[in-house]
Amino acid sequence: MKLEGTEFQIRVWKEILKIPKGFTKTYKEIACDLNKPKCARAVANACGKNPFVPIIPCHRVIRSDGHLGGYSGKGGIEMKKKMLISEGFFNFKGNNIK
Repeated sequence: MKLEGTEFQIRVWKEILKIPKGFTKTYKEIACDLNKPKCARAVANACGKNPFVPIIPCHRVIRSDGHLGGYSGKGGIEMKKKMLISEGFFNFKGNNIK
């Protein structure tokens, strides 16, 4: 898999690859892992540009308030919810997206 994007996007995607099945991280946590704590929005944007959905599991990245956030893959937010449930992750507030 050859990642093509900005340097920041590639760093985000590589960090997301570290999230184990059944677990999630928030956009903010990913930003902090990259030593860019004020870049949660940029992390979300990088997720939206993910060229390898679901191989790069952006569905495992959620909002800090526990809501799912968005999902650019086929099926949108409902697919994100189904994928998380199938991986054994149930601790989220569903699709109550604002």
